[in-house]
Amino acid sequence: MFPFQPMKLEALPWLILFLPLLAAAVITLFTLRCRTTSALLSIGAIVTGFILTICFIAANDWMPISSELTTNWLSIGELHIDFGLKLDALSLMMMLIVTGVGGAIHIYSFGYMHEDSGFSRFFACLSLFTFSMLGVVLANNFIQLFIFWELVGVSSYLLIGFWFEKPSAADAAKKAFFTNRLGDFGFLLGILVVWTALGSLNFSTLQQTLIANPTALGAIASIAGLLIFCGAMGKSAQFPLHVWLPDAMEGPTPVSALIHAATMVAAGVYMLCRIIFLLDPTALHVIAWIGGFTALLAALIAIQQNDIKRILAYSTLSQLGYMVMAVGLAGPTPAMFHLTTHAFFKALLFLGAGSVIIALHHEQDIWKMGGLRKEMPVTFWTFLFGTLALCGVPPFSGFYSKDSILAQALEQRNYPLFALGVVVAGLTTFYMFRLFYVAFLGKAKTEAAEHAHESPAVMSWPLLVLAVFAVIGGIIGASETYAAQFGEAEHTSIAQRIVEPFTHSPVAATIGILAVIVGFFAARTLYRNATNDPLPAKLGGFATAMKNRFYFDEIYEATFIRAHDFIAAVMDWIDRWLVDWACIGLVRGGTDFTGRALRLMQTGNLQTYAFLFVLGVALVLYFMLGK
Repeated sequence: MFPFQPMKLEALPWLILFLPLLAAAVITLFTLRCRTTSALLSIGAIVTGFILTICFIAANDWMPISSELTTNWLSIGELHIDFGLKLDALSLMMMLIVTGVGGAIHIYSFGYMHEDSGFSRFFACLSLFTFSMLGVVLANNFIQLFIFWELVGVSSYLLIGFWFEKPSAADAAKKAFFTNRLGDFGFLLGILVVWTALGSLNFSTLQQTLIANPTALGAIASIAGLLIFCGAMGKSAQFPLHVWLPDAMEGPTPVSALIHAATMVAAGVYMLCRIIFLLDPTALHVIAWIGGFTALLAALIAIQQNDIKRILAYSTLSQLGYMVMAVGLAGPTPAMFHLTTHAFFKALLFLGAGSVIIALHHEQDIWKMGGLRKEMPVTFWTFLFGTLALCGVPPFSGFYSKDSILAQALEQRNYPLFALGVVVAGLTTFYMFRLFYVAFLGKAKTEAAEHAHESPAVMSWPLLVLAVFAVIGGIIGASETYAAQFGEAEHTSIAQRIVEPFTHSPVAATIGILAVIVGFFAARTLYRNATNDPLPAKLGGFATAMKNRFYFDEIYEATFIRAHDFIAAVMDWIDRWLVDWACIGLVRGGTDFTGRALRLMQTGNLQTYAFLFVLGVALVLYFMLGK
């Protein structure tokens, strides 16, 4: 047990939350010209936060005595809003992930961004993002959650568009921002519905209310749940709001790792697990199918992408679909378990991709790589470990978390979603080993690949640390911690955890492994010695559709965006001609004409004024006495 008393450590969560904000403020105001100082401030804030999180958990365990730390923030009539921190297994584990994986990404960024002219600005944005994400994790009420939710959107906009001088980066940042605003509009409506129906925005109070009266939301339960889910659809990029995430690759690679691993995209899944008590069976059913469809759609698109970062981006979309599907199957524990392992191996894969991109002078096309195994051994082996974890190969971490989702679907007897999950597992293995064979094995396809070299230690060590967790992340007890949060605790030893998939649900584990084997041999057969992609010739138009992302961007351009532009043009015409010219213009013109006419009477001639005065008196007498 930690030597300090728990009550003496209640200030630590506040410190963990505000340290990154302090770092961002100091960098922005004082150290923008001091590159190393700026980086050390940002790295120091998040690493300190990670250490303090470990200290707090060691002193208080996963369920602190004070589960909420609050201070009154705003009171308007009967509305009382606290600024509070929710401290339980769910938030504490997420704090570890955000500060731990985020810390590795910060350290890696020191080497990756070292030559960039916006080095200090980059670390200021990273710290702001970290503060925003920790605020989402620790929020104990909907208002606070929504504020930090929007701050995550703003800071991700700054990071995605970091190289704003590139039109593609600026467009990607705007696309991410606007797409998330669509989801957030539904999210805000859902918050208002919940507040109107239940009279509170505090998570604990809402949960107690629904435990005491499960029908408190009445007929609007499904509507409230799905409106809140809209927020997760935006942040976690679920269909049909998935289109922003692949374009977010325009940001620097550490940003891709930060957004696609444990932080921004995980916010939606985390939020759903936090408020799962608000989701009724109808809402959960819809959520499960949207997640399953997103997983399949993204996996198919990934098969024909050639940009190494875009392949990993669609992989993230697919894995997020897995997590959302798990939530919809009433499985917050499998969803959070997969979120945790995904944070390890997906951050590893993105940082490995960044290592390759730097070595090849910013080349991202996998068909211009090859032969990197000998030139970049650390990146090769760590990327292989990340690939095996993502594919769900035992005993890597992804196997355990993916199996828990498949087992959940089987237990719920939702065989269509189980089959869909198995197909996605096979497709995941196929496109990841396609990437691996083409980029790392075979012969070098360009001169840059022939002369590639390993990344410096500041970039290699984070890869090695994350690779360790990609291997052991499934058996370190994360699943048990989440299970305790949701009342499903069952203590097991490490040996039991290693074989648990085969003892708990052998059918799901076996079929999942078979899907991986099929995907691997299909990729090996097609891409082992390939110098160009043989799949388009075999699949024809379907391969073209996958390469062009099933034309979702074009469809949106031809429908919603054109409709938006048309409506905007009509409203502009109404505002310009009906409101401004016909209505306001007539009033304005009439006033002006009257003023000009009255001005003509101001002649400055005393005789004229006397005449008008007498005329006015005569008219008054006429109307008063003449009738």
